[in-house]
Parts: sequence; structure tokens; C-alpha cells
Amino acid sequence: MPVYKLEENTIDFPHPSLSEDDGLLAFGGDLSVPRLIEAYKNGIFPWYGHGQPVLWWSLDPRLVLFPKEFKPSKSLCRLVRKQKFKVTVDTAFSDVIRACANVPRSDQEGTWILPEMIKAYESLHYHGYAHSFETWYDGKLAGGLYGVSIGKAFFGESMFHFMNDASKVAFYHFVMHLENAGFYFVDAQMSTKHLLSLGAREISREKYLVLLKKAIQEDEGKVWNKGSV
Repeated sequence: MPVYKLEENTIDFPHPSLSEDDGLLAFGGDLSVPRLIEAYKNGIFPWYGHGQPVLWWSLDPRLVLFPKEFKPSKSLCRLVRKQKFKVTVDTAFSDVIRACANVPRSDQEGTWILPEMIKAYESLHYHGYAHSFETWYDGKLAGGLYGVSIGKAFFGESMFHFMNDASKVAFYHFVMHLENAGFYFVDAQMSTKHLLSLGAREISREKYLVLLKKAIQEDEGKVWNKGSV
């Protein structure tokens, strides 16, 4: 267990540099909107499983995708041009996060998106901080992703697909949307081969925190207009 136990009467966190080698910083507290926003503003995120207290992490290094460095494959670009899927923003957030929690994954057992997590991120969505991109095929939800947006920083949480390529198309339009809106980066948290192949790269926590501070001070503007892309 980490050294730091969060107090119930404050939303303050210890500095991310005090994390253990694996990134674990603290435990306890709750998933209230103010605490979650304070965590993300400081490069900290919750991640835990059944039977555990809320665990708070700050990884070093950190995987980020700078929108201008996005490298979609030729096959993905061809797929996007075919317009096989309809793409929308914030039209089915609850459906997306529940699908992310329930879709079986070959690389993991169970899910970290627990019922209290779903409720917490639905509250973030209600307050304008959490957003989703959805792909549809013949009027049915085919794939999507969700995450948290503060200023010009986006913190990716999870994605899913019911149909092949549906989440890839959602991700393509999502990154293009952020680039057009002038976002600094997408925080992908942990490194994966897939995201590295798309242009994401690891940076030190120190550099990440400097960029994060600049990004969250930016005016987000009218970025998240609900409806079709």
C-alpha cells in the first residue's frame, strides 16, 4: 500500500513526485467531482479493482499523444473516407462507459470501471468535464471512447467496440476534433503498442506536469457541441 492516506475533509493530494516507483501515490477519499477534478489537474487518476480502496496514481513516464503527431494508418484513413460509421459527440455517454466496463477483453479479467466509477464519471459528464465519442452503424452503437477534459488537456479513460474498426474511427475523429480545437495533448496514461504506433510517446512526469499546468489554464471554449461530427 502507498504511504499517503487521503483525508475525508479535504480534496488535497500529495505532490505526484512522491509516488512509488510503480506510480501509486495515495489511497482513500472518494470519487466526488471536486476531488476528481483536483486529481486530474495534478496529473493523478484513480484506478483500482473490486475489494480495494480507491487508489490514486501518477505514472512516470507518462504516455501522451500530441494531436499534431497523430499517425493514422493508411487503412484507417481509407476506412474513414468510406464513412461506414456515423460519428457523434456526447450523445450516449452512459452507454459508452457501460460498454467500456462490460465488453470482454482478451488482455484482462474483470474491469476497473466499477459501478461507483460509472456513477462518478456520469456526474463529471453532467458537469461538463467528461465526454464521449460514439460510432453508429444502422442506428446502433458500434464503438466509442470517453475521457475527461479540463482546459486544453484531455485525459483518455477507455474505449470499446462491438464492430471491428468502430473504435478506431471514433478515435480518429476524436483526435482530429482535439487538434482543430487546439488541445495540447491526450493523456493516455499507460503505454501500449497500439497507441505508440499511432504517434503517442512517453514523456517524463516532470515534463508532463509542466505541460499540464499550461493546458488547464487555457480556455476550452465551445468544443463539446453535442451531436454529429
